[in-house]
Amino acid sequence: MNIFDELLEDNKIPRFFRVRHEMDHSHVEDIPAAVAKALERESTLDQIRPGDTVCVTSGSRDVANVDVITRAVCDQVKAVGGKPFIIPAMGSHAGANAEGQKGILAGYGITEETMGVPVRASMETEVLAYSKDGLEIRIDKYANAADYIIAVGRIKAHTDFRGPVESGICKMLVIGMGKQHGAYQCHKLGFKSMAANVMEFAGAIIEKKPNLFALGLIENAYHETCRIEAVPAARILEEEPGLLEYAKSRMARIPFEQADILFVDETGKDISGAGMDPNITGRSPVLGISAPYFQRIAVFDLTDKSHGNFGGLGSADVTTRRLYEKVDFEQTYPNGITSAEPISVKLPVIMPNDRNAMQFALRTATDCDWNRGPRIVWLKNTLSLSEFYISEALREDAEKLENVEIVSGPLEVVFDEEGAVKGFI
Repeated sequence: MNIFDELLEDNKIPRFFRVRHEMDHSHVEDIPAAVAKALERESTLDQIRPGDTVCVTSGSRDVANVDVITRAVCDQVKAVGGKPFIIPAMGSHAGANAEGQKGILAGYGITEETMGVPVRASMETEVLAYSKDGLEIRIDKYANAADYIIAVGRIKAHTDFRGPVESGICKMLVIGMGKQHGAYQCHKLGFKSMAANVMEFAGAIIEKKPNLFALGLIENAYHETCRIEAVPAARILEEEPGLLEYAKSRMARIPFEQADILFVDETGKDISGAGMDPNITGRSPVLGISAPYFQRIAVFDLTDKSHGNFGGLGSADVTTRRLYEKVDFEQTYPNGITSAEPISVKLPVIMPNDRNAMQFALRTATDCDWNRGPRIVWLKNTLSLSEFYISEALREDAEKLENVEIVSGPLEVVFDEEGAVKGFI
């Protein structure tokens, strides 16, 4: 027994119910066909001429069907005689290292072999223009040299700023293609300026590079592709805000306004830029605390696709040694340097195992109704809200919701000899 077992012995892990959370499930059935249909729009694919080199961007997030979508875009470009190639467009991710960024794409199935086109990775950028504040506006050197650029990006609510555009097409142009140096220029004045900067920088890139268009991807609450829209360069600033509003209407949310504790099995940069999406957890290092107002957040593991990048973990209160042993500072700290946001790359309390981390959260959540019991939501990750677990104290609340069904329980949590979760009985 370690000292934490002794100090936390009285904090008993409650029983849990598994629940099913029903949300709008409509989605795109035939991805390649939807890509082809979107690219029928005037001033998109029809602008590419035989022999044109075409740069197709691909980011670092775990975007639904990203390999199928990217391959479909490349195939459509080839069909009109273009010569497509792919670049990693992910700012400073993978330790601001070109080969690391190429490796992230490979993890999503995007390689030269699977896509049938070259993948060109570089951290070198070129200056296109300057902002009104004198900041350099840069894009990837391969993108700048191409005859055409297709920015492919998922449109969704950003984790740390609000504005007419957040995560999506403009951010892909500015942050993704800007690589480490370009991304830092946009972040240099802090998140208070991000919404304005992203639009200003994107506008300058579009003005200098009218030989581009975008493919905006939107996902439903089940992490499925539900909309694919091609947007001509001249329409990006006008149309992306409306696409963002639609994306926000389809995003998942925890169906409780308030609870005491959140357990999260895994965090990771592939899941969200903040590891755990603050739009789900209610915790942002920049925007502060919002619904569902958890007193404590415990995170147990880091995804393999994060490659050791623990960015966003600073929003949690406690984690495990298992997660800490996967941490790679060289993969993570370039993000903190680039975003000028050190809070997101801080480490929370580190407990020896899952059980101690849970008990720590229980012990330090002081504003609970202990007669009723702790109100806990337990997620796999912040992309997985269709099924999750709730503690017994939340059962009554769940039974009042039309879109939440209790599937099984109550269930006891079972731990192995090392204190890691084995499952439920």
